Amino acid sequence: MFTVDHQANRIKAVKTKTFSELGFTERKHLQEWLAHEPSALGEELLIIQKEFDGFDDTRERLDLLALDKDGNLVIIENKLDDSGRDVVWQALKYASYCASLTKLQIVEIFQQYINRYEKPSSGETSSFEERDASTQICEFLDAPDLDEVKINLGNSQRIMMVAANFRKEVTSTALWLLGQGINIQCFKVTPHSLGEQLLINIDQIIPTPEAKELMIGISAKEAEEKSTEVVLKNRHNVRRQYWEHALEVFQNSHCKLYNNISPSKDHWLSAGSGLSGCPYALIFLQKELRVEVSIARASQEENKFVFDFLYHRKDKIEEVFGEPLEWLRLDDKKSSRIQFSCKADGFNKEHWSDWVQWHLNYMTKFEKALKTPLQKASEALKNKNIEQG
Repeated sequence: MFTVDHQANRIKAVKTKTFSELGFTERKHLQEWLAHEPSALGEELLIIQKEFDGFDDTRERLDLLALDKDGNLVIIENKLDDSGRDVVWQALKYASYCASLTKLQIVEIFQQYINRYEKPSSGETSSFEERDASTQICEFLDAPDLDEVKINLGNSQRIMMVAANFRKEVTSTALWLLGQGINIQCFKVTPHSLGEQLLINIDQIIPTPEAKELMIGISAKEAEEKSTEVVLKNRHNVRRQYWEHALEVFQNSHCKLYNNISPSKDHWLSAGSGLSGCPYALIFLQKELRVEVSIARASQEENKFVFDFLYHRKDKIEEVFGEPLEWLRLDDKKSSRIQFSCKADGFNKEHWSDWVQWHLNYMTKFEKALKTPLQKASEALKNKNIEQG
């Protein structure tokens, strides 16, 4: 790592440090950094436990346990200046222990983590549901409820090892395990000092990024082939039938948002709002109906800007809508959401006419209340980007 001196047109090396000389420890520092910023390992991860020791007949404990976006368990083992000789064996043991964990056990493990470590920050209001393990897992995996969540299937467990330096016997074994189909990664973490500021660089050294891309491509092809053998679940058919009924009613109404939308097996049906990355959505769940606008552009900064712009006009929007709305800024997440919901026995077909009418009435009001504010938000966003550019 180097700094650039523009005046002299030269580069200067940033001083590399060791964790031991800086006084950092594995548990109090490296483990905490990754627990609070798991994206430093190159992907979205949901930390569900740390120092996990819930294994039968052994007192061993792993550093961090996480879920990836495919519902696979990820065992994260951290070392400081030296990986040691036995880190691979240790991680493999933990992966084998975790292979037997059921969905309900994993939810319970995460709930214990939430209850112990995830305390609302000062001034933050948080409902029980937002702190509920099942809800957070479903939201992370983009699933409507726990029944549809697939977690820890077969031998899908992954291993991530993090250290400042890896011994050759470790890297050699890791490369061999990769060849045998074991999903294992090595991350080299290097501290640097720049004056009084400390910088941390995290590089994936096994597999290399190029090799990882190839492996992901192969995995996607295998998953695609396997998916053709899977029969759609009953609830997928139920949703498709509901959307067919709903779209027929929408197309004969004054609401034209869904005129060119096809039925889906998913629990949502999206339509453009006029602002890219901010679609309107009808939500159809087993126990809830919802209309919402998801503010999910590529940039978190833009999402929060749009949300704040709309929230500033909250009173006027709710006056036009006719009801109070739920304003979910979701500060710790990339996207934000504005929604209106009601409880319903969604899969009871005898009431589908009522549910469709509810969706039609409130989406019509929703579009009326938000159409102009969203247009103004789009203009404000363009002006903001022009000024920054």
